[in-house]
Amino acid sequence: MPSQRIQPASLVVRGGPVLTFDPAGTVAGAMAVRDGRIVALGDAALEHVGPDTEVIELAGRTVLPGLNDAHLHATWLGARWPDTLIGSARFTGGEEKAVRDAGERRAAILRAGDVCASLGITSYTEPGLGPGETGCFGAEVLEEYAALAAEGLLRARVTVLRLFGLLDGASSLAGFERGLASPVPVSDPLWLTVSGVKIFADGIPPMRSAWTSHCYTDGSHGAMLVDGDDDPGRAENLATMIEMAHDAGMVVAVHATGDRSIEASLGSLRRGDHLVHGDLVTADQLARMASAGVGLTVQSAIALAMRGMLAEALGAEVGARAWPLADMLASGVPLTLSSDAPVVTPDWRIHIAAAAQLLEASEMDSALMGRLLRCYTTAAAEQDGGAAWKGSLTVGRVADFCVLAGNPLEVAFADLPDVGVELTVSGGRVVYSGEQLPAVDLQAHPGEMAGVGGGEEED
Repeated sequence: MPSQRIQPASLVVRGGPVLTFDPAGTVAGAMAVRDGRIVALGDAALEHVGPDTEVIELAGRTVLPGLNDAHLHATWLGARWPDTLIGSARFTGGEEKAVRDAGERRAAILRAGDVCASLGITSYTEPGLGPGETGCFGAEVLEEYAALAAEGLLRARVTVLRLFGLLDGASSLAGFERGLASPVPVSDPLWLTVSGVKIFADGIPPMRSAWTSHCYTDGSHGAMLVDGDDDPGRAENLATMIEMAHDAGMVVAVHATGDRSIEASLGSLRRGDHLVHGDLVTADQLARMASAGVGLTVQSAIALAMRGMLAEALGAEVGARAWPLADMLASGVPLTLSSDAPVVTPDWRIHIAAAAQLLEASEMDSALMGRLLRCYTTAAAEQDGGAAWKGSLTVGRVADFCVLAGNPLEVAFADLPDVGVELTVSGGRVVYSGEQLPAVDLQAHPGEMAGVGGGEEED
């Protein structure tokens, strides 16, 4: 029993490795949670066991920080699941399911929350909601997120990037300015935050819509999606949009896949901003991004699935240099791995295995596995502004974690997708249990469910 000076925990996990992913790389054998936050690690955690503490015996299973998918279209995922656009290295499509009213929007978000919880995902970035779009990407989706957060129904923490143009389409300075002036719903920033904007600079190389210095097989070079009279005009308008977003206190994510669109973006992006995809990024651009603190979000499973199509569009030589993941890791660029689901599966285990395949790593490599897992945890928390209170299992931070059937640092990369997710905890609440543990009360008041209102917040 704990002494009178130690307040009992609501939840303690013990009997297996707890991979904290703190800067020291600490591995603990137990963890205690109270009021949605971590209060003790290691032997000290056992002192917090009281008569009402729920104790989870790990029996050798491994605790990992909750996964943070830095680029996941959750509402679209919830509407489509289990269909994805790409499967088995080819486009599969499936019937597109639009959300037409508040009920369908809510159902899609909640379904995505179920999927994420079953995979150990406790945070994600919804990248592109705004007034110019409808259905899964309209501004009404943000309103629904705010309502769900207020009701305590979100299973994962959500970061939203607003979109003031069309998804994979055009945007204008006038529309961008109007969008920045539109209101943002008030919500608990630990569960829903609107931190920035997303801008589409170009399309993708396989569709010959990335703006690149390389020549497509049809003789074209692609073009920017931002409105303008010519290439220099479009690049100038992109720079103006980025400056406007900065002036409004927003971070900026630019969808840029071609080397020319990346180049056009880099002159205006600053520390805390990031590029999305970066298919044809060069070594020189990576070096400048690292120096400026500009991040990069990459989808390794998409790279594997589409590299043949990219080579068909731009030639084998260019295709061989696309998605230079080894250079990205070595450059010092703030790098996150993500899914872009439902383009492909949201399963992070598959994406890390795909990253290893891009790196031509197949055997067990605990150092590399840890590095890639950090791209899905601590680095993603840094990107979405939450590094001070989530991402690692550190005393005082929120209790977001999952329990895996095995230790990911002790398996070969190809075997990682077979390591089961057995439990997911978000803010100290069990939101998924493969063992059918007592279900969390999702009707709890948000103040009760979070218990995380006090303490640090990150702007």
